[in-house]
Amino acid sequence: MKCVICRVGETSPGTTTVTLERGNTTLVIKSVPADVCRNCGEGYIDDRTAERLLQIAEEAVEAGVQVDIRQFLAA
Repeated sequence: MKCVICRVGETSPGTTTVTLERGNTTLVIKSVPADVCRNCGEGYIDDRTAERLLQIAEEAVEAGVQVDIRQFLAA
């Protein structure tokens, strides 16, 4: 797939880091599977991964987490 950000690079399977913020919670999730642009590094995640990320974020908010860094683990 051609990158929609830089419009030059092609994507290939890899991993990226995603930062999510809601209210007082900041969550950094590393090693998220994604298609990553070989030119600019932009990561594109699929719907299933996005759902899992939102689930992880919701659990962190409910637990009262303020700042956390985690490794991605599929459900």
